[in-house]
Amino acid sequence: MMNQYETVFIVTPVLSEEQMKETVKKFSGYLAENGGEIVHEDNWGLRKLAYPIQKKSTGFYHLIEFKSGGELINRLEVEFRRDERIIRFLTVRLDKFAVEYNLKRRKLASNEPTRENKEE
Repeated sequence: MMNQYETVFIVTPVLSEEQMKETVKKFSGYLAENGGEIVHEDNWGLRKLAYPIQKKSTGFYHLIEFKSGGELINRLEVEFRRDERIIRFLTVRLDKFAVEYNLKRRKLASNEPTRENKEE
């Protein structure tokens, strides 16, 4: 059975923009190659960490929402642990309410007019 998951990972800030994108592409590709169906991706950019990790105070955050069988999660997390560019990761299974919430949130974000348009 296909469940829906959301994984957020933090890429070390010492990478260039290009290296960071390459790292994200690696994990998106890994999911797709192993039977995962990517629903949504969101690059949150460089953010301050709540506490230092490996003596770093910032990191590139990236979220991937995807559908897959549960057996893929362990393999994905092993890949995260093996990659020294990933300083933290968290994968959660979404229940039907979280899936609906994410859909509504994305729909609102895409339909919401920018501030400049509202003032006209």
